[in-house]
Amino acid sequence: MKLKHRIVSSILLALIIINPVHAYIGPGAGIPILGSIIGIIVTVLLVLSAILFWPIKKLLLKRKNDKDSE
Repeated sequence: MKLKHRIVSSILLALIIINPVHAYIGPGAGIPILGSIIGIIVTVLLVLSAILFWPIKKLLLKRKNDKDSE
């Protein structure tokens, strides 16, 4: 229980002490961030499609080999 109390007090103390930072991020920084996010999303979609296509490809090759052997 003391650890939980210590963590909560540390968080509250940090929130009280920290001053807000007034910074401007221009549009030049937003474009690379947007490109990175799009790149990550496309990569995840490609990986998922490759994982899902793998069993379908095996099934199609097996059906083709079965037809050829007949």
